Amino acid sequence: MMVDTYQNLIFSVCYKVTGDYFAAEDLAQETFLSAYKNLDGFEGGNEKAWLCRIATNKSIDYLRGAGRRAVPTEDIFFEQQSEKRGSPEEICLEKEVKERLLTYCGKLKPPYDQIAKSVYYEEKKADEIARERNENIKTVQTQIYRARDMLRKIYGKERHA
Repeated sequence: MMVDTYQNLIFSVCYKVTGDYFAAEDLAQETFLSAYKNLDGFEGGNEKAWLCRIATNKSIDYLRGAGRRAVPTEDIFFEQQSEKRGSPEEICLEKEVKERLLTYCGKLKPPYDQIAKSVYYEEKKADEIARERNENIKTVQTQIYRARDMLRKIYGKERHA
């Protein structure tokens, strides 16, 4: 059902970021595969925004890999930078989702509020957070796990309300 509903949008996102038609086809497929593999981790909310985020991340990862293989010219570099910003609708949608996420992170008790904000809003890795907080990596990983569970419950309550 997701594929039928969003295949054109996801392909467009991938194509807009990469500028490569054939890579966009592959990345769109990878996006849906990743979404289905992680469907149980989807916390509800906006399915469209979630899929767009996966597609964008897959496309950026693709460009990073391509960037190591070739040096872009100045024109290509600036075109890619402007394309990465997305359409106004996508930017607005992403901003709305991130603002709601930040609000929910703020509802958690310390230290989970800051951990959730670092991981889900600032998109930091556990080892980076552990270094910043001068804490053991296992402690941070446990806090991330608990914060995710707390956020999942908040999103679940919103979905059922």
